[in-house]
Amino acid sequence: MRTLIRSLGELCITAGAVLLLFVAYELWGTGAYTQAEQRKLDGELTRTWAAPQRKPSGAVTAERVQLGHGLALIRIPRLGKGFHYVIIEGVSVADLRKGPGHYPGTAMPGEIGNFVVSGHRTTYLAPFNRIGELQAGDKILIDTRTRQYTYKITGKTVVSPSDVSVVAPVPEHPTKDPTDRLITLTTCHPKYSAAQRLIVFGRMVGSIPRVNGASS
Repeated sequence: MRTLIRSLGELCITAGAVLLLFVAYELWGTGAYTQAEQRKLDGELTRTWAAPQRKPSGAVTAERVQLGHGLALIRIPRLGKGFHYVIIEGVSVADLRKGPGHYPGTAMPGEIGNFVVSGHRTTYLAPFNRIGELQAGDKILIDTRTRQYTYKITGKTVVSPSDVSVVAPVPEHPTKDPTDRLITLTTCHPKYSAAQRLIVFGRMVGSIPRVNGASS
C-alpha cells in the first residue's frame, strides 16, 4: 500500500510539473513566437512602405495585401508606449498567432464601413489583453503607408461567439448601409475563456499624412 501511495504521489508531482510547463509555454512560449513574427512583419512592412507606391499618391485608404501579410500598424496610447503591433490581413488560427488580424471583407483603414480587428487576450503575446480597460474617448491610432487614422472609442459590449452583427458595416445593425468610418476590436471574454466575446467600438475622428514614413 505504501508503495502504491508513493507511486501515486510521484505521478501527481510529475503531472503537476508537466501542467506547469504547459501553462508557462502558453503564457510565455507562445509570446516569444509572436514577438519574433512581429519583428519580421514590422521589417517587411517598413521595406514595403519605403518602396515606390503602386497606388496614386492621393489614395485615401490602405493598400490591400495578401492573407498573412502586414496591413497596418495599431497603437493605443491608453495602453502605453509599448502597445505597437503590426495588423495582419486575416483571422485564421495561423494569422492570429502572428498578431492582431483584420477581418477580410470588412472596411480598410479610413474607409466608410467597419474596420474590424481581432486579437488574442491571453496567449501569443496577448495584444488585446487590456482592451477591457478602454473608455469612451480613448484613441486608437492606425498607421498605413501614407496616413495615420485616429479613431475614438465610443463604447464596448460583451456578446456570444455566434453574434456576428458586431462585425457588420454598421455594428449591431447588419441591414443598414454605413455612412461612418468605424473600427471594431474583438477578443475573447472573460480572460482565459472563449465563452464570450469582448467588443470595443470606435469612430474615426481624423486623418493626417505620415511624413517620411513616420507618424507623430
